[in-house]
Amino acid sequence: MTPRLDSRALALFLAVADTLSFRQAAEALHLSQPPLSRAIRGLEERLGTRLFDRNTQGVALTAAGRLLVPKARRILVLLQEAEAALMGAGASTTLRLGLTSAVEADWFAHLLDGLRTARPDRAITPLTDTSPRLVRLLLKHRLDAALIALPTDTRDLTVTWLDRQPLVVALPAAHPLARRRALSLSQLNGQRLFWFERARQPAFFDHCQAVFARHAFSPVAVLEPKDHPVLLAGVARGEALALLPSSFQALQRDGVRYRPLAEGDELAVGIGLATPGHLGDLHAELARAARAVTG
Repeated sequence: MTPRLDSRALALFLAVADTLSFRQAAEALHLSQPPLSRAIRGLEERLGTRLFDRNTQGVALTAAGRLLVPKARRILVLLQEAEAALMGAGASTTLRLGLTSAVEADWFAHLLDGLRTARPDRAITPLTDTSPRLVRLLLKHRLDAALIALPTDTRDLTVTWLDRQPLVVALPAAHPLARRRALSLSQLNGQRLFWFERARQPAFFDHCQAVFARHAFSPVAVLEPKDHPVLLAGVARGEALALLPSSFQALQRDGVRYRPLAEGDELAVGIGLATPGHLGDLHAELARAARAVTG
């Protein structure tokens, strides 16, 4: 007999229940909206009851949906605890560590050296990806810890702030604004600007849009290449400007200049250490080693 409930269906249900938006839930899950909607309809059909009311005003939980939310959370927590207990029994000496792609990769070099010095008996297997994907891997226990960009939706993870990187402007060396020592958003208004898709980092995207709105900043957005050397090559060719975390200034390239941004602190990227909540000892150990390097 096919079960009416399974962990994937419950996870999809909770994603929609938490946001009350199929669009936002799909972005958080890195799915397109149609398959998410089909999965929820399939769950409702198997259960024989509606979990959500959908209308032109939005999405709301039904009585059955509200009943299922706490039970679904508890089921998923129990599954995570069971998996964590079995993983702990294996006494692995390998640390599966996620590294956000939001900051320049060399920023992690000293930190990784510090972690290896603190625990020479523990091998580190790094994985670089976007912060939302690293969070999903943590929640699925496919990573032990991750250094993520903040703000990010971290759900039930334990997070410690380690660093904060203001955004700076990367612009072509021949650009008239490159003659200035520092820039402001108002001076960049109307300029072509490399910018990322919201689905790539929803929480940080929304944070930046709020700052842009406060300063009436309206650039001409150009889709940002995911590969940083490709992005800087585009800046050097004059295709667009870029706003980047300050660690990227270590990437020197002919034809590119970096300038401080007056609103850089408002747009700053935080760096945080994230672990599943049950890994308290590991989190404390990693936080101590990371702080010894980052100060």
